[in-house]
Amino acid sequence: MQPIGIAPPGYRGRIAPSPTGYLHLGHARTFWTAQERALAQKGCLVLRNEDLYPVHCQAHFVTAMIEDLKWLGLAWQEGPDCGGPFGPYAQRQRHALYLAAFETLRAGGWVYPCVCSRQDVRRALRAPHARDDEPIYPGTCRPTAALADGPPQNSRAVTDGFANPRPNKPINWRFKVTPGEIVSFVDAHYGPQQFTGGQDFGDFVVWRYDQWPAYQLAVVVDDALMRITEVVRGADLLLSTARQILLYRALNYPPPQFCHCPLMVDATGQRLAKRHGALSLRTLRAEGLIAEEARARWR
Repeated sequence: MQPIGIAPPGYRGRIAPSPTGYLHLGHARTFWTAQERALAQKGCLVLRNEDLYPVHCQAHFVTAMIEDLKWLGLAWQEGPDCGGPFGPYAQRQRHALYLAAFETLRAGGWVYPCVCSRQDVRRALRAPHARDDEPIYPGTCRPTAALADGPPQNSRAVTDGFANPRPNKPINWRFKVTPGEIVSFVDAHYGPQQFTGGQDFGDFVVWRYDQWPAYQLAVVVDDALMRITEVVRGADLLLSTARQILLYRALNYPPPQFCHCPLMVDATGQRLAKRHGALSLRTLRAEGLIAEEARARWR
């Protein structure tokens, strides 16, 4: 696994759009906040292209997001279009780094194989978990040995404890969360946060059956190896931060600070998504708005 080494002095923030559609005003406000916080600290802003899953990510959206972010008035010092010392800055080019981190987790006994699909998990639950998009895993494939005093000492202990092997089904790898473990952090916007393993979130996927990392692992590896000192993102990822802190600990990475921004909503109170074409930066540009007018819409 690539060593962390000594971080460069000063603040390092990042913006990390995914090219699965056109960016909207909600993205723009969060990214603008990231830039403002970097400028306030006289720091560096990194652009990362989170193009992890080719089925959903398209090249023309990569071009569009860079054009739209520059039109908005954002400027970054490192990124896929300008390079930098901690590249590559596109996730599809970072597979070897993710694999090395996954092997570290597996060797340390932090993960176990699982054949349950999302549908399997939802069917096993009596009710959906309302606080998060990912339901709490019911433990169908969890190894029988408890994780009371830390992880097993080797990957064989995890593999041998695979409770429900079904060889014809694809295997994902889940991070084993200790029930009752409290994960806390202080968010720059929302203040003290606290989540409990097994109650607020459960064992989560870190490595997918298609041999690519899940989002939680990929962003931890990227932010650590790119020496990010503060992660600025939307409030919908507050609970994901608890999962990621566990990964930072398991991989012996120093965690960054976090700042989660309130989400923008539409006229009906629903949070903005990429399907809101009328509020996409691309549409606003086509309507002839200048960047200052677009920014005024989120105030």
